[in-house]
Amino acid sequence: MKVEQLYTGCLAEAAYYIESEGEAAIIDPLREVAPYIERAESDGAKIKYVLETHFHADFVSGHLDLAKKTGATIVYGPTAKPNFDAYVAKDGEELSIGKVKIRVLHTPGHTMESSCFLLIDENGKEVAVFTGDTLFIGDVGRPDLAVKSDLTREDLAGYLYDSLRTKIMTLPDDVRVYPGHGAGSACGKKMAKETVSTIGQQKQLNYALRADMTREEFIREVTTGLVEPPQYFPKNAVLNRMGYESIDAVLERGMRPLSVSEFEAVAEASEALVLDTRSEQEFVKGYIPGSVFIGLDGQFASWVGTLIPDLQQPILLVCPPGREEEAVTRLARVGYDNALGYLEGGFAAWQAAGKDVESIESISAETFVSRMKAPNAVVLDVRRQSEYDTEHVIGAQNFPLDFINKNMAELRQNVQYLVHCAGGYRSVIAISILKNRGFDNMVNVEGGFKAIKETGKVALSEYREQISEL
Repeated sequence: MKVEQLYTGCLAEAAYYIESEGEAAIIDPLREVAPYIERAESDGAKIKYVLETHFHADFVSGHLDLAKKTGATIVYGPTAKPNFDAYVAKDGEELSIGKVKIRVLHTPGHTMESSCFLLIDENGKEVAVFTGDTLFIGDVGRPDLAVKSDLTREDLAGYLYDSLRTKIMTLPDDVRVYPGHGAGSACGKKMAKETVSTIGQQKQLNYALRADMTREEFIREVTTGLVEPPQYFPKNAVLNRMGYESIDAVLERGMRPLSVSEFEAVAEASEALVLDTRSEQEFVKGYIPGSVFIGLDGQFASWVGTLIPDLQQPILLVCPPGREEEAVTRLARVGYDNALGYLEGGFAAWQAAGKDVESIESISAETFVSRMKAPNAVVLDVRRQSEYDTEHVIGAQNFPLDFINKNMAELRQNVQYLVHCAGGYRSVIAISILKNRGFDNMVNVEGGFKAIKETGKVALSEYREQISEL
């Protein structure tokens, strides 16, 4: 028996490969399925099942393409109603993979169809549970992503309490816990950096599994501090339930190299968003007018999903050379399938063609210390509110990047904004969007709050224990 966790840092997402006697199962695959097929082929194994813990909100699963390419059966737990051929298993039903079995545990709460998969070895021993978004390391799934008119987040939290205590906490303490996400995912609020644990460890360390916790206390604690989920979450959930275009077609369309003149023509004809995925350091020095920066070396996919409202938005890419396919793939992971091509030769080709270029003023933290005292200057902190509440520059305006599209009216045209985040990535994203909307007097602070604090020359709010908000 083989069990492998296939972790993707950009989305803080874990898929799983299980193999026994030439048969394999994949749990919660990402959109691009070639790595799973290749992994099974390397073992001489056939993928028998694609197991889905629920209809995911934070990424588009690869279940449809994987089933089509391998003949595997897609499996959901009870109450799931997919719009495609899939097997909806009963609670407690067991599926065979070689000499091992996987038992379906229906665990509603994160969503009503949420289920965990319990791995039982050839000797009948329960060895591991794949918990999806029901149980994380140090946390549990947020109960507000499947809210309906007749079902509140408090209702879902109550279901989650019951599921954890009747289906999960009753498992042997040595059963390994393999969650669907780790720290950095917006699907929970207190996830640990570890991505594997045991039932026993979680009963000791996870705040939501305290033995003396009442149902009412659980509901209160898991619903406190939640902020609005990213706007793409419900849209991805619909794609995962209803179906979507093959990743092969998405890649074929997006991997079209365009000359400078072709790039301009397509941009004008399609009203495409020009998305620059280089580093923030490169972008501030020069970029195509009107383009938006979201760098591949940050949490690219989740920021795209948070900040670009329309999944069907036509997108043209400016990429670091050789990373064009990565960009198209990572867009598709969160449902942005309408990439129309990329600038061949990248930004250097644009410059070589003598086209107009814009730049962003970027200053050091030392320069920021003097500039912030100017009468028309406003310090704009684009970190999340929880980060701002922990510690911030006294007098700074908190303007979280997550809600930039909703809160644009809070800004004024007649001031100079000195913009910072924690380290420099999010501030450049924010400035690129704001300049695109006509806010021209924006200055980036290199190194962000970390660099500002290290100067020792700026008055900061008193440190407080961080308040989780996701």
